[in-house]
Amino acid sequence: MSSEFTIRRFRLSDMDGILEIERAIFPRDAYDRNLFAEYFHTCGDLFLVLVRRRNVCGYMLTCIRPRPEIVSIAVLPAERRKGAASLLLESTIRRLRRRQVDRLNLMVRVKNRAARKFYVKYGFAKIRLVRQYYDDGADGFLMSKNL
Repeated sequence: MSSEFTIRRFRLSDMDGILEIERAIFPRDAYDRNLFAEYFHTCGDLFLVLVRRRNVCGYMLTCIRPRPEIVSIAVLPAERRKGAASLLLESTIRRLRRRQVDRLNLMVRVKNRAARKFYVKYGFAKIRLVRQYYDDGADGFLMSKNL
């Protein structure tokens, strides 16, 4: 994994970079500024950004209320296949373990094979299919990992 990346907590000054990533990765389902601001206030120290050369190039948003859950993870296409998402996930898991969180959940699109493969690599298992979970009617898998 590249040492060119650093991970830190999200700052409000990161918002434009996060929105740029969000629109690039999730053009139809992009979260807006208000939702990210809300997550910043409710999930604060588990809203992480990935920085390379002082530019935000990825993020991971995890909340522990009402249950520990990965809300979103995204890395700019130019930074993929360099260990960026792994760094974000590993950092999040370390932070959750320090809080004595014992389980982490996430939802992933059934058709997103690359993401599913990534999560399985880190020990996540499919729990159940959730029909029409996404706004566009797509199905999702609830996945979970014991920490």
